[in-house]
Amino acid sequence: MNWGMKNRLSQLIQPDGHCFFLPIDHGYFQGPTSCLEKPGETIKPLLAYCDALFVTRGVLRACVDPANTKPIILRVSGGTSMAGKDLANEGITTSIQEILRLNAAAVGISVFVGSDYEKETLLNLANLVNVCEDYGVPVMAVTAVGKELEKRDARYLGLSCRIAAELGARVVKTYWCEKDFDKVVKGCPVPVVMAGGPKCETELEVFDFVYDGMQKGAIGINLGRNVWQSAHPVAMAAALRAIIHEKATPKKAQELFKETKSNK
Repeated sequence: MNWGMKNRLSQLIQPDGHCFFLPIDHGYFQGPTSCLEKPGETIKPLLAYCDALFVTRGVLRACVDPANTKPIILRVSGGTSMAGKDLANEGITTSIQEILRLNAAAVGISVFVGSDYEKETLLNLANLVNVCEDYGVPVMAVTAVGKELEKRDARYLGLSCRIAAELGARVVKTYWCEKDFDKVVKGCPVPVVMAGGPKCETELEVFDFVYDGMQKGAIGINLGRNVWQSAHPVAMAAALRAIIHEKATPKKAQELFKETKSNK
């Protein structure tokens, strides 16, 4: 691994080997998502708790203060929307020149294994890796499932993660699953970070699955809606950071959440 690649990865994955990525890229297919209508205002109080932002170039340029931010994982796939026929029909949206110009620490791209566009999205990943490796930029593959949430089982996720790693992704973002998540992680030869998916009903539900996933080998999280759509986003971010970087249990995280909430 070359120096530039190591340096960029070290910005994202902290010395303890763990990471807390905050995605605010949802608008690229959802439009002005609830609580993310003004991304710059949403993230301002949360930056102290996350290790990196996952964001599109448009929101990065328009809403993120270049003098006061965290390392950037640049979303570079898109081309579909919730109003369209198939979220899986994505392409690469951002050139390597733009990636370097924006000083991204990494890039992120979705793959849709098992969809009608499986081949296209996997080749998008492979082609992106081909380009980014020449410049020392790590690629994070996102094992997306579009609107088909029933695909979130260990067999499917394990397949998707392994394929993404085989094609050269340096990190894989995938969903946690209740059964056999450890097999998903063990079958993937590169680090795995957990996605949040739809907003959970309670804070403890989030703390439970994040803690379980960390115990089963994930190195961290890439959670957005369960943080900034919370009624108490700062308390949520603080509690999650404690699980990721301080080995807090769900019970301890819940206590920290309540304490931080009451102090705000």
